[in-house]
Amino acid sequence: MPDIAGATPYVARAGYKEWDRCDLSYVRFDAGTTVAGVTTQNLCCSAEVDLCRAHLRHGLARALVVNAGNSNAFTGQRGKDAVDVIVGQVAAHLSCDVTEIFVSSTGVIGVPLPIDKAQAGLEAAFGAAPCSWADITHGIGTTDTFAKGATASAMVDGRKVQIVGIIKGSGMIAPDMATMLGYIFTDAAVDAAFLQQLLSAANKSSFSCITVDSDTSTSDTVLAFATGQAGNMQLTSYDDAGADAFAAALSDVCRQLAHLVVRDGEGAQKFIEIQVTGAASNDSARRVGLAIANSPLVKTAIAGEDANWGRVVMAVGKAGEPANRDTLSIRFGSTLVARNGLAVADYDEAPVARHLKQKEIEIGVDLGLGSGHATVWTCDLTHGYISINADYRS
Repeated sequence: MPDIAGATPYVARAGYKEWDRCDLSYVRFDAGTTVAGVTTQNLCCSAEVDLCRAHLRHGLARALVVNAGNSNAFTGQRGKDAVDVIVGQVAAHLSCDVTEIFVSSTGVIGVPLPIDKAQAGLEAAFGAAPCSWADITHGIGTTDTFAKGATASAMVDGRKVQIVGIIKGSGMIAPDMATMLGYIFTDAAVDAAFLQQLLSAANKSSFSCITVDSDTSTSDTVLAFATGQAGNMQLTSYDDAGADAFAAALSDVCRQLAHLVVRDGEGAQKFIEIQVTGAASNDSARRVGLAIANSPLVKTAIAGEDANWGRVVMAVGKAGEPANRDTLSIRFGSTLVARNGLAVADYDEAPVARHLKQKEIEIGVDLGLGSGHATVWTCDLTHGYISINADYRS
């Protein structure tokens, strides 16, 4: 992943858990960096999420701090105090306003973030040598089994601009907004309001279309930072030169990151794409797709490589969206298994069985009602998911 002018990453070891790794990540931005973000709809969100929401209203950023190993969620005033100390310490170090500091934490819920460890970790980060984006991706992870990053570029106003994205997430994934903890950095000059418009649109077709286990985290946050160091005329609307290209590149990075999260779903062995067509609307299609993707019965059938399409029928019917059993069609891979409310007569299950043995699975559902369509992504549900989460706090 390329360097982003105006964004300098650092990592340090705060010791939030007993592990031999860096667990505090710090990114310093040049003055004038704009920011946009989307956050969880979980009503028991962390103090960090509240802070990000408040600071996003100002549209400027000088620093990002990410703590791994402790979510600091459901920790009352002690949790808020910890965030305030972090923000104050970084703002003093950079001689900037506290509203330009953004903080995220991830890990166990209900344990206050140790203020002394956070302070010591920050001082270590301030004195550290700059690191790579790969180091940051490792630093923000918890149950992730691999570091997740993506990059893209675009021509904007005659200049090549770079976009880098990093993300952590493996379980507690069913975002209604964004996902887990994700951060996007670009050297493009983008107005904060327009950056928010672009990120919200990209989120809708990427992070908000994935699920691992139907659980929406208390800490989910995605932030995008634009340093403006590429030297292009600032993008303020889709009418500006290169705005469409930048929007496409941003959406591409978001989609890449979303797919990486699903591929690393806790205990996952298979990546599943669910395509829904013929729905009453695009939003309805997305909700039907997520009902299928969140079904434990569908996910365990895929884990067992069982072409039990009846479970897909069940999931469509429980979604609470317009559906008609007599117009419903279902396919696995390229093989149609049900059409117009009935099993396809004498269909050959052999190609379906072969498809289900692959690592990438495709399920197609046509509701036969309208022109609405959506694609969502999930993973299978295996014994590994139970093992990881049964032992999570230990």
